[in-house]
Amino acid sequence: MVTTLRVPAAGAHDDGYDVLVGRGVLADLPRLLVERCAAHVYAVITDSRVAELHARRVTTLLEQAGLAARLFVFPAGEWNKVRATWGELCDQLLGAHVGRDGAVVAVGGGVVGDLAGFVAATLHRGIPVVQVPTTTLAMIDASVGGKTGLDVPAGKNLVGAFHPPRFVLSDVDTITTLPRNQIAAGLAEAIKHGIIADAAYAEAVASAATACLARSPDILEPIVTRGIAIKVQVVAADPEERGRRQILNFGHTIGHAVEARSGFGLLHGEAVAIGMATEAWLAEEIGIASAGTRKAVLDLLAAYDLPCTVPNTLAPDQLLETMLHDKKVRAGAVRFALPTTIGRMAQSTDGAWTVDVPSAQIVRAIEANR
Repeated sequence: MVTTLRVPAAGAHDDGYDVLVGRGVLADLPRLLVERCAAHVYAVITDSRVAELHARRVTTLLEQAGLAARLFVFPAGEWNKVRATWGELCDQLLGAHVGRDGAVVAVGGGVVGDLAGFVAATLHRGIPVVQVPTTTLAMIDASVGGKTGLDVPAGKNLVGAFHPPRFVLSDVDTITTLPRNQIAAGLAEAIKHGIIADAAYAEAVASAATACLARSPDILEPIVTRGIAIKVQVVAADPEERGRRQILNFGHTIGHAVEARSGFGLLHGEAVAIGMATEAWLAEEIGIASAGTRKAVLDLLAAYDLPCTVPNTLAPDQLLETMLHDKKVRAGAVRFALPTTIGRMAQSTDGAWTVDVPSAQIVRAIEANR
């Protein structure tokens, strides 16, 4: 059984796309490519970890179906999502004669999707990309919405482009190859989706922790599908993140700073968990969130043993410096997407879905959450 979730067109150069979710659906990829993304050659881009788990199999599937496919592998790790790797991949694709009639197939987690998507967005001024996420985080969040990008010294995802895929194929069975901590980190994003839009879903994700961490595909499939549906709903209403889509950044302003300043020693979902706990404290402190909101956030994260405190090794002034490069900064002020309660986000008096927070209060929030 395959669930199809439609992301509508965002503009004149975007036809919209489907997110296909199910078990064992990876076998359908060759047929779907022929039907939805015909190309002279398919550049399968992955990292060194996913290459052995899934991407070599994907390349073989395409070749067995009579499709021309080439596998391109870069070293695994967030620290490789940088301009140097992007340049190397572009040179490799050009050297392999992947032209404007080619397409990129991104197979892997969020790093692969972001990096391969940016290669597709920029090679020959843009060629098609298909996203094949293989982690909970990539399925629920990173593969949906058309964002691509790189990390630079100033911060995470500060260079990139919106480049919607032709389609997204999420095979839940691939999650069963993940280690426990990566499943937990990915489901931090699922909890975030519940906090920003659906309190019942947040509770369902927490209640299913034992089964999810045991890699039960029967439990993971509906959890993943509903998480994707929430992301699709938010993205469809605001494709270019000019308004309500900014609520998806809850936990990410502080989380991205923690992730970058830790040298990417934390998984993305772990850093976001720390960000959500700290930003929930901030929301209560400045009177936006109702009393008990932070405790409720902590209880949800505790179900997956996710970290909730800022490491003592990270200085508040350094974290603040990184936050000042955040994409939501306006007129030198850091803006946060904050909850009023579980399932509902704050909207400021000017209609924006983010609010200005003075630097002193940000530092106080970090110090209070060590």
